[in-house]
Amino acid sequence: MALELRPTCERCDRALPHQSTDAMICSYECTFCGPCAEAMQGVCPSCGGGLERRPARGTGQIADGREVPPADARAVAPSA
Repeated sequence: MALELRPTCERCDRALPHQSTDAMICSYECTFCGPCAEAMQGVCPSCGGGLERRPARGTGQIADGREVPPADARAVAPSA
């Protein structure tokens, strides 16, 4: 199962396209930009887990050629 790669920061709504190297995620894939993650001291406000750099997706295809598009739905953290 591929990561969703949510398109925006859940705190400030900054665009985080699938190739972004500034996106940070928790184990539930809550997504934040680097500045927001830093402001939250690297802790997800939704689950309390740590935020780690999200891997960038290259072509959007996996080895067998199937496309795995990134998510296009925006998410907003309830405590943001």
